[in-house]
Amino acid sequence: MNWSTALHGFKDYLVLERSLSTNSLDAYGRDVKHLIRFIQDQESPINPLQIKIDHLTAFILHLNQMGIGARSQARIISGIKAFYKYLLVEDLLDHDPTELLEGPRLQRKIPEVLNYDEIQSMLEVIDLSTPHGTRNRAIIETLYACGLRVSELTELKLSNYFPDIGFVKVIGKNNKERIVPIGEAAIKHIQFYLEGIRRPMSNIHPDHENILFLNRRGKKLSRVMVFMIVKELAKMAGVSKKVSPHTFRHSFATHLIEGGADLKAVQDMLGHESITTTEIYTHLDTDFLRETIASFHPRSRRG
Repeated sequence: MNWSTALHGFKDYLVLERSLSTNSLDAYGRDVKHLIRFIQDQESPINPLQIKIDHLTAFILHLNQMGIGARSQARIISGIKAFYKYLLVEDLLDHDPTELLEGPRLQRKIPEVLNYDEIQSMLEVIDLSTPHGTRNRAIIETLYACGLRVSELTELKLSNYFPDIGFVKVIGKNNKERIVPIGEAAIKHIQFYLEGIRRPMSNIHPDHENILFLNRRGKKLSRVMVFMIVKELAKMAGVSKKVSPHTFRHSFATHLIEGGADLKAVQDMLGHESITTTEIYTHLDTDFLRETIASFHPRSRRG
């Protein structure tokens, strides 16, 4: 088996067995191609079934020498491990050469979070007298109310929006569906958008009639467009933090947990497969911790 055949089969496996998106398929393909280029540059190139741990260790050293960062290395190693899992599943190998392969240890990065006042200031700078302003207010309200990924927002369908019972059905990673509550403020501004902007539109593209949020040409918004909307609002509101659509997802989760929400419930709403991913949102800022100690620790109280 050569590398080209193995890579083609791997992508078919990811589509059929794991239902991955095009972006995920491309990412896994890039990961394996890093290894392919390294192997083909050697004096005696070998096929994927001949790879041993020594080859992989040399490959990781090569990544280090190229100056590739720890997080990117971890991503590449993850892709290669998935590739060799596929070869095992297909009974093309009887031993996994990546079994002992270790990636760089990554520090858990606490995500940037907006406080409520910062979110409110971003909402307040939106000009609701314009069509795109009405739509953008509904977008920001929805991101914060539901903790959606940007791709989930752009793919949100009218047929999956249930304002009468206060829920939206979201299609998340690997086409997994989940039900997420949506608050009254978001529902109110979505209705303003639907009744005043979207329903009167005469140029909605036939393939996008069921998409909730549309651009001026009657098509669904791109991920890049949502990023631009969020960054412009943050700039207008004077928010100095690095803000993206995902920041609202982080803020949604953090504010819920700080307010006492059950971690498992937040995991379900975010669509995380593992609760360890959700646990990153249990961080509390140092001011909150300091105030807690000052208020409740017996040695911190005066008098």
